[in-house]
Amino acid sequence: MFDQQLFCNEGGGFNFRSWTQHAQDRTGLNPVYPRRYLARFRFWFRVKMSRVLIVGAGLTGSLCACLLRREFQNKVQIVVWDKARGSGGRMSTSRPPDASCHSADLGAQYISATPAYAQSHHSLYSELLSAGVLQPLDGLVEGLQEKDGMKNYMTPLGMGSVVKHFLSESGADLLFEHHVTGLYRRGASWEVQRKQGSSETFDAVVLTMPVPQILQLQGDVGDMLSVQQRQQLDGVVYSSRFAVALFFHPDVVFSFSWTARYVSDNFCIRYIAADARKRNAASLCPDAPGRGPSLVVHTSVPFGLQHLEREKDDVQPIILQELQKLLPGLPQPISIKCQKWRYSQVLTSVPDCPGHMTVLDRPLLVCGGDAFSHSNFDGCVESALSVLNVLKASL
Repeated sequence: MFDQQLFCNEGGGFNFRSWTQHAQDRTGLNPVYPRRYLARFRFWFRVKMSRVLIVGAGLTGSLCACLLRREFQNKVQIVVWDKARGSGGRMSTSRPPDASCHSADLGAQYISATPAYAQSHHSLYSELLSAGVLQPLDGLVEGLQEKDGMKNYMTPLGMGSVVKHFLSESGADLLFEHHVTGLYRRGASWEVQRKQGSSETFDAVVLTMPVPQILQLQGDVGDMLSVQQRQQLDGVVYSSRFAVALFFHPDVVFSFSWTARYVSDNFCIRYIAADARKRNAASLCPDAPGRGPSLVVHTSVPFGLQHLEREKDDVQPIILQELQKLLPGLPQPISIKCQKWRYSQVLTSVPDCPGHMTVLDRPLLVCGGDAFSHSNFDGCVESALSVLNVLKASL
């Protein structure tokens, strides 16, 4: 075997002339090689580009992909898989069935930054504000418990635009309806199997889906978790809730003055928001100009837990009935969409909030997400930064 470093040029590529000169000096012969052998030598000595798979196209996964691209430029191939038909996860924005209606955020509603996080994550906030992805939330939010120095931001194009921004910046190969079912160690790589389609091999894998879905994976993951890691993951607890979006005709104007409202005296409903107003569309018109308004309703955590195993179609009438009590005279919507969030927010995270959990160093398998920090924008940022440090040390 020849030492690769002896025959590399300054750019790291294989220098065939140096190699042939070395062979001639060693043997006294002047070797002449066909073109196909030259191609093989160049292939063998070419620096291998690592393939990194990020499972989950939510906030943590998209930011991981973006930060990884900025750190390694084009030295890694970044692939993002998500089992859904679109990106966003719990920060997704739902399109209305009718184009005449405003879209709706069925998951996260707005971003709240503490003074400490506004400073430590200043570069990301500045980036999103400069790009117009974030803007200050100016509407009235009844029942919001304000904290000193807290800044609230909304997204003019919906919460899903934050995730889309980071995915766009990452340049990752983004593939939807790729449901990962198992991971198998194959030497220095991971073979990743999915529900439909052939498996693929990667040099490193980052898992950002909810912890219960990680624990359900087939293959070698379960055997590689230590007893302590298993106990920590088993201890993660999520809240559950239902969310309903009501889409209205363009002529509808809501009679109430608030942008969003926290409800404290209803067993079913905890939060209501006029999505167009939340996004400052009210500054142009009482509601979204030319498009019908949308109303978002989130249930309470106890209600979500009580009805978690029921079908959405069975729960939706209960929510609408309670909504009519809170907003009597509400016009009839054009369409309604109900969403069950089995994993809504993390109530109990991994102890000490490490930001990540490394299951195996080589080939790298690392878990991230709000279960390893806390359930908000800055918690996901903390996790993504933590995962990035692990990737930097491994790749």
